[in-house]
Amino acid sequence: MSVDDEFRRRIRSDVPHSARVWNAWLGGKDHYPVDRELAEAVSAAYPQMVDIARASRAFQIRAVRHLASAGVRQFLDVGTGLPVANSTHEVAQSIAPESRIVYVDNDPIVLAHAEALLTSASEGSTAYVEADLSDVDAVVDEAARTLDLSEPVAVLLLSTLGHLAPADGIDVVRRYLDRMPSGSYLVLCDTVKTPQTLAAQEAYASGDNPPYLVREPEEITGCAEGLELVEPGFVPIDRWRPEEDDAVPIDRWRPEEDDAVPVDQWGLVARKP
Repeated sequence: MSVDDEFRRRIRSDVPHSARVWNAWLGGKDHYPVDRELAEAVSAAYPQMVDIARASRAFQIRAVRHLASAGVRQFLDVGTGLPVANSTHEVAQSIAPESRIVYVDNDPIVLAHAEALLTSASEGSTAYVEADLSDVDAVVDEAARTLDLSEPVAVLLLSTLGHLAPADGIDVVRRYLDRMPSGSYLVLCDTVKTPQTLAAQEAYASGDNPPYLVREPEEITGCAEGLELVEPGFVPIDRWRPEEDDAVPIDRWRPEEDDAVPVDQWGLVARKP
């Protein structure tokens, strides 16, 4: 079997995949009919799903912009998914061109699009690591080829930990932060458990995917134990510094009124002392 044949075998077009389903919710084009069908089934069970996907992207943009403006120059984006506009390196390097970014994913279709993630300002650099998020030491060791682990790093885990059991997710995040120096940051968000999100979880599992597990709030905040939360703390992601949205081109989810219902995904940015 040739390398190309092996690659095509790994990218199954007859089975939905999380990165491609997420791409469908974001309105992208990098998915197959089977992915779109599952995306529509989950949205039918839980109409807020599209808003969550877009709010998650906007939260990522705001958090990266905030940290780059605060002086962070290194980013480890774990579970990056398919490339979209305003990816981590684009946002960070628009503020500090010398920023260094490492993307991590284990999805072969993300690898196929990795060239789009590896563009970089000449002053900085980007790299891609094909690995599972739970292989912490392998990920960090490879990332250290690009990042200087004696200097602060922002670790991003966005809408990603649901692929792990909650206790395993907490352990994985703490292991990443253990490898990072003082002054590093955690950027984290995930879907909180409600009757509606449990219905979405069940609908997602109907696509023969590995389950994506929604979480109790403390199963998210437990990942940041011992860290210093950046204001406004642990909040719905559309309520995390929304005043900094001026340059975010994703606006479907934005609340127009103070009493608008927040999305069921909560997040935080936290600093390692």
